[in-house]
Amino acid sequence: MATLDPYALRAEFPALEVELDGVPVVYLDAPGGTQVPRRVIDAVSGYFRESNANHEGAFLTSRRSDETIDEARRAVADLLGAASPDEVKFGANMTTLTQHVSRSIAATLRPGDEVLVTVLDHEANVSPWRHVAADRGLTVRTVDIHHEDCTLDLDDLDAKLGSHTRLVAVGYASNATGTINPVREIVGRAHAAGALAYVDAVHYTPHGQIDVQDIDADFLVCSAYKWFGPHVGVLYGRAAVLDRLPSYKVRPAYDRFETGTLNHEGIAGTLAAVDYLASIGARFGAEHRERFPGAAGRVLDLRCGMAAIAEYERLLAGRLMDGLAALPGVRLWGIRDPGRMSERTPTFALTFDGLHPRRVAEALGSRGIFVWDGDFYAQALIERLGRYESGGVVRIGLVHYNTTGEVDRLLEALDGIVGRIAGGIAASA
Repeated sequence: MATLDPYALRAEFPALEVELDGVPVVYLDAPGGTQVPRRVIDAVSGYFRESNANHEGAFLTSRRSDETIDEARRAVADLLGAASPDEVKFGANMTTLTQHVSRSIAATLRPGDEVLVTVLDHEANVSPWRHVAADRGLTVRTVDIHHEDCTLDLDDLDAKLGSHTRLVAVGYASNATGTINPVREIVGRAHAAGALAYVDAVHYTPHGQIDVQDIDADFLVCSAYKWFGPHVGVLYGRAAVLDRLPSYKVRPAYDRFETGTLNHEGIAGTLAAVDYLASIGARFGAEHRERFPGAAGRVLDLRCGMAAIAEYERLLAGRLMDGLAALPGVRLWGIRDPGRMSERTPTFALTFDGLHPRRVAEALGSRGIFVWDGDFYAQALIERLGRYESGGVVRIGLVHYNTTGEVDRLLEALDGIVGRIAGGIAASA
């Protein structure tokens, strides 16, 4: 039984008090961006009140601002397991950071070199590599999936890795189907072929522990607004790799990979978001502490917090999966085996016989249940599943502030929606 208390944590999220027609709304849209705890809101507004200044000024508010950014860099390094805060770079979002650093990486490559991307990935970890490949005469090869469970085809990865492979771009988890990739294994195969590994962890970060040193990633990117923070992007780059890359920056810029003035208030909120995740470990992670004997302080709290989150989310996901299995005409794309819950996040891609995904999302939205529909920039995957021309899928995304009661409310609403369609078909027959 999970020990995390979602109701204690929900009290920290003002947005969870929003109502529609006098009934609290249900946020199942987390893969597109999570809600934020009050401490994040306070940190952003507090920055504007007390620290609003540009970098390296000879006065109080500038010093405060720099101290906040430095501490945020240390906090994110703790969250990701980086060896040094200097390996953490901030930017607008994962997409912008990847577009930027891909240019530097490509500058070290030659015509005929190859980059591997995957069908499973968000376009933010595909399109930038195609763009630089077109500019520099590189070849992009795409690793396929197993259609039946939407997992990456590692045999196809091995077949496409070769002496010309210079970079493997892969997601930690699919933002559409929730599939968690065996990232450590994939990074190891990339390195064995002499290639760098670029990991998109945007979808995975709110659901599980990340240790960039353990998985041996050369780069890892994520966005704080997917893990209870503001719209800020994060790039981890291994120092030894970053140091040998050329950079595209204006001459006076103090950092080689951070372009222009940063979103200082957003970075203050990012620090608060990391502290929120650490607080979960301090409050609810006691039973997990023995799993991390070498960790201490904030690092230990973060690892225990993420372990407690993962445990609780598996409980929610199992309840939802059981309920979906009882609904007629509903297909779950991806891993459906309850015994493989550790191989997926609590994100579910669904289609409904006789219903366009947008109609389902609208019907749920009118009941105060917020879900996404479409392709979510996982265009190659939705095309591979044959769903692109028919509107994609309905995406239900759970996080730790969701409850079993909200899952039951969703299932009841879906049962009503599916039942009306089935009744209409029967009547017309």
